[in-house]
Amino acid sequence: MSALGSVVVPADRLTRRSLILGAGALALAAACSTGHSDSMPHDTVRTALGPVRGVRRSTGFAFLGIPYAQPPVGDLRFAAPVPPAPWTEVRDCTAYGPTAQLHPVAAVTTIPEPSIAGTDYLSLNVFTPDPSPGAKLPVLVWIHGGGFVGGSPASPWYDGSAFNRDGVVLVSLGYRLGIEGFLHVDGAPDNRAVLDWIAGLTWVRDNIAAFGGDPAKVTVAGQSAGGGAVWALMAAPAARSLFRAGICQSGVVAQPHDRAAAAAGAAVFTKRTGVPATVAALRDLSRDRLHKLQNMVPKPGPGNTNPAVLQLAPVADDELIPESSAQLLVSGNSADIPLLLGFTRHEFTMGSAKVTDATAPAALARMRIDASTEKGYRAAYPSSTAAQLIGQIVSDLAIRGPSYRLAEEHARRDRPTWLYEFDRTSTASGGYHELAAHCLDIPFAFDLLDAKGVTEVEGDNPPQALATRMHAAWVSFVRDGDPGPNWPRYTPSTRQVMIWNDASYVAADPFAAQRPLWTR
Repeated sequence: MSALGSVVVPADRLTRRSLILGAGALALAAACSTGHSDSMPHDTVRTALGPVRGVRRSTGFAFLGIPYAQPPVGDLRFAAPVPPAPWTEVRDCTAYGPTAQLHPVAAVTTIPEPSIAGTDYLSLNVFTPDPSPGAKLPVLVWIHGGGFVGGSPASPWYDGSAFNRDGVVLVSLGYRLGIEGFLHVDGAPDNRAVLDWIAGLTWVRDNIAAFGGDPAKVTVAGQSAGGGAVWALMAAPAARSLFRAGICQSGVVAQPHDRAAAAAGAAVFTKRTGVPATVAALRDLSRDRLHKLQNMVPKPGPGNTNPAVLQLAPVADDELIPESSAQLLVSGNSADIPLLLGFTRHEFTMGSAKVTDATAPAALARMRIDASTEKGYRAAYPSSTAAQLIGQIVSDLAIRGPSYRLAEEHARRDRPTWLYEFDRTSTASGGYHELAAHCLDIPFAFDLLDAKGVTEVEGDNPPQALATRMHAAWVSFVRDGDPGPNWPRYTPSTRQVMIWNDASYVAADPFAAQRPLWTR
């Protein structure tokens, strides 16, 4: 391979062989039939499977809800994704298709995340400035977050208009969530959602040229669980020929879990729900029923004394993903590609707003923070209140520390690495006030400050200049594999980090106080 090669506001049997064979058939069909014919209008593209019609927009065209696999129902519910049957009539792709998310993770979420009914949710959306086969534009494939149990590719925050304006094709991808995507189920392949991501990237390889994209210039990106998806794909040898660079925003990179954790998660599921984690027991349950069972798993109680928030997540299965995240950091057996990654300053600090000096010791005990570690955190964040300190520890344990370790190990092997901290605090009233919280960097990276829901969490008049600079760095990275001359590479010797704020700057080793805690 070339060197360029959502958070919540507090409050069956088909094998991977079928996937590989299907991908080969798609590749052959793509070589023969993708593109336009002279009689086709500009808003219609002929894919390897059949023609699709999109909608013309001011910055290009949007083709929405294009299936990359058959609906995961019946015998396919817990199987590897299977390519769709070809079609001959023009397929209307002018509105978002169904989503795997039936219900939002909570009543209020930072990112607007529409839930759209239907089973044909193994689909993707293509936003392109020029659907001409000869355009050869760089491609950004976006994988949404949502804790691996929620989220929606139809969010207005993931619209590709600004990337299209700047000459980039954007693809947003839907995939199986929660139990259907990640639970270790007897009789089914593990990492079904990871197989979905690979199937989507395979579709991109075989079809994106017809939409003006260059299949040799694909960057895979995501935020939160979507950032974890980037790391999981970097850990999967079968995916490495499908993208040449990665962007990991506030990524959940403590996953993939090891096999023991996956087995334990299945055991907890069965003990808490009374339903065996088998294909036979789960295949015919309604999606609503599965969702209710899924919600029983992370709660503390009998059989689950130390529930993990992200028990349903990628796993080292010894086949698709050979090693866990902890093993990968030691072995270096992840993709050797340019990687841009970072986090927000406060991530989940808003979740600890009700902590007081009196309740802080109990909170630290629940997190298993010993006296020595507590002392280290107090030294690293000396001006924090009890609530701020607990929130920062949660943020560091979940996102910031693991991302920092990944940056250190990726750079230590002389792999191109760029690290950032998003430090622009919200001026909105309520829980986000004066916080650079989880998700708040997305509208700036996408340059979508006028999207629905942005001012509610960012505050009125978020700085366009910051969005312009940050988005330009993302575009440069997707186009060239480098975010530009104003952002130096992160190396173990210099540890230079981009600090994104109203007045952005590069800082040398800004996490010196945290490093002893983050690299344990």
